[in-house]
Amino acid sequence: MTRCALRREQLGLSEEEVARRAGMSVAYLNRVETLSDDFDPAALMRLAAVLEMPYDELREGPREPEPGQQAAASHPMLTRLSEDECWQRLGTHGIGRIGLTAEPAPVILPVNFLVDGHTIVYRTEAGGTAAAADGDHAAFEADHIDEHHSRGWSVLITGKAHHLTDPGTIESLAARPGAEPWAGGKRELWIRIRPDQVTGRTIHTR
Repeated sequence: MTRCALRREQLGLSEEEVARRAGMSVAYLNRVETLSDDFDPAALMRLAAVLEMPYDELREGPREPEPGQQAAASHPMLTRLSEDECWQRLGTHGIGRIGLTAEPAPVILPVNFLVDGHTIVYRTEAGGTAAAADGDHAAFEADHIDEHHSRGWSVLITGKAHHLTDPGTIESLAARPGAEPWAGGKRELWIRIRPDQVTGRTIHTR
């Protein structure tokens, strides 16, 4: 299990130190690292804690690496998207990020969103971090990255936030696909971002 040795090097720990912290001998540590994952799950769990790694990652390796780790493609082309192309990229719903002014620093948070007309709608907890005040300036961004082909797109929307209060509008939005928040909870505050500006970029190769 070479990922154990790599992680030891990252943490600057010797085999002896890792074995001591995990409550096992160096010889047993070597067995745990080299034998099958179901050899001693309890020992592997202790080892994961010592190496400050999630248990599943220690067993199977990282499942989803951060985007952008591959080398850039040859002959990349960065192109502006028209406003219509931006809305086409956003589709009808998805996951994006909302950016709000806050103290002591601005916040950027992931949100489920719906496209309603040429506006962005999301729901959150009243009084929560993502709860923009009615009339506040806000930014919204969504993107897609194709790691394998080194291409992708990004859309940025800036405008003002408006709280939705009409029961009929809220009921209609709540019934749409993608309206159920991934984070769970009631999230009864619905907020619409009316754009002042819509911009987008796409990167591709020749």
